[in-house]
Amino acid sequence: MEGVGEVAEYSPTRIDAAVLDATSFVGVDNLVADKGGRVDASYLPNTERLTAYEPGDILLGNIRPYLKKVWKATNSGGCSGDVLAVRILDKFRNFVSADFLYYLLSSEKFFSYNMQHAKGAKMPRGNKAAILNYQIPIPCPDNPDRSLAIQAEIVRILDTFTALTAELTAELTDRKKQYNYYRDHLLAFEEGEVEWKPLGEIGEFIRGKRFTKADYADDGIQAIHYGEIYTHYGVSASHTLSQVRAEMAASLRYAMPDDVVIAGVGETVEDVGKAVAWIGSEKVAIHDDSWAFRHSMNPKFVSYVMQTTTFINEKAKHVSSGKINRLLINGVSKISIPVPSPEEQARIVAILDKFDTLTTSISEGLPREIALRQKQYEYYRDLLLTFPPPLTPP
Repeated sequence: MEGVGEVAEYSPTRIDAAVLDATSFVGVDNLVADKGGRVDASYLPNTERLTAYEPGDILLGNIRPYLKKVWKATNSGGCSGDVLAVRILDKFRNFVSADFLYYLLSSEKFFSYNMQHAKGAKMPRGNKAAILNYQIPIPCPDNPDRSLAIQAEIVRILDTFTALTAELTAELTDRKKQYNYYRDHLLAFEEGEVEWKPLGEIGEFIRGKRFTKADYADDGIQAIHYGEIYTHYGVSASHTLSQVRAEMAASLRYAMPDDVVIAGVGETVEDVGKAVAWIGSEKVAIHDDSWAFRHSMNPKFVSYVMQTTTFINEKAKHVSSGKINRLLINGVSKISIPVPSPEEQARIVAILDKFDTLTTSISEGLPREIALRQKQYEYYRDLLLTFPPPLTPP
């Protein structure tokens, strides 16, 4: 085992910001979370000189390490101070493969280690010294040629798993596009085909009541905080409130079965107003940054309408911008949606439920297959990157 700092260093070279463009500048914002690589930058740096990176350098997002932002550079460029460029030392380039180092620094074991040594609470940063102390295995350290051959074979196997997962993910992306197309098509009624009514005439919006994360516990009243709305479609909320006094329970606001729960705030305009049909058998407490839309239509039909491109574009006109993007419910209540017969609502829901299962279900469909492939990959990655300790002489 060797420390990262024994075979690599942080890039010591600099580059003029003036020569960078969207394809060569890497800020922490255009590194993609969960080891998703990078995308072109949406802005350019305002400093004159930056840290330079070269092909083969491993770039790590150093803010909030739990986001797992990592990319093996395929071109030259410059990165912001919130991105660390790890470069293999010249004397070890014939000993350590950049691809092998990338897999070591993109492992769950490394990210767990990085978070354990991170500094800060609200905005944790990776500890640069601790990262260089992270212990990595180097196979056959006394035989560079054999070591590189072993590293290359490990990389080949892991690349194969990665390619298989990428193929499934690309197929899932295509399925989602297909789903979005058919959803918008099914819910785009011709003029005069069905009646359209403003949401305010169809039902009423009920705002939740404030409670804090300190109130979360292991049992008690089921509750939805705005941040979890769009991750629990059709299933129980994951957070609960424990040991709640009767008067507190009475003061909370609830979404009842068949209400549609709507996010009142979000990090982006697109996040605001995301909706889920609450089809649980019991009521659920909602935070004051959420709204319950109470009505007599098919709840899934309403939630699907609220996911259409047309509705999202209309909803965006009723979001206040600032530090927090907030839904202006008075404006949203004036948006009209189609009101077909109950039978037609049920027919459309049955079709869209099948698409939804294929694109979002973790128990069946492509998401399940991707999850299984990911587990398989992680198992073999950990197995391949674990080496027995060297034998000690008697």
